[in-house]
Amino acid sequence: MRYLAPILIGFVYVLLMSLVPEPHRRRLNAVMVAGAGAAYLSGGGLGGWEFVFTAVATYVAYKGLDSWAWIGAGWLLHTAWDVVHHLKGHPIIPFAHDSSFGCALCDPVIAVWCLGGGRSPWERLRGTDEFSRAGRSALRTRSATVKE
Repeated sequence: MRYLAPILIGFVYVLLMSLVPEPHRRRLNAVMVAGAGAAYLSGGGLGGWEFVFTAVATYVAYKGLDSWAWIGAGWLLHTAWDVVHHLKGHPIIPFAHDSSFGCALCDPVIAVWCLGGGRSPWERLRGTDEFSRAGRSALRTRSATVKE
C-alpha cells in the first residue's frame, strides 16, 4: 500500500481535474504547482533552500499559466524536492514519516498527464475533444479523396 496508494491518488487527481473545462483546467493546475512549491516552506528542514525552491516553483507555475509543459516540469521539480526531503529534510506531513516518499510517487503521475497536454479522458471517451474531431475530419477527407 506504501507504493500503490500514492499512485492511485495521482490518478484520482487526474480524473477529478479532467472534469474542469479548458482553459480553466490548465490555469488551476498552474496554481496547484505553485501551491505544491510552497508546501515545505514552513518546516521542510532545508533552511534558505526552501525559499529558493519556492521562487523557482513560482516562476515555473507562472509560465504554466499558458503551457502544460511548464506545469509538467513543475510537478517533476516537486518530485525531486520530495525525494530530497525524504532523504535529508522533514516530511511534507509532519506526522506521516513517508509522506514525502508518497508525494514523490504521486507527482510523476500528474506530471506525465500534464506533459501529455492535460487532456480529459472523459472527453476522449465521449469523442468530443479537439483531437478526436480533428482525427475524424481528416479521416473523412482522406476517405472522400480516395473514393474520387
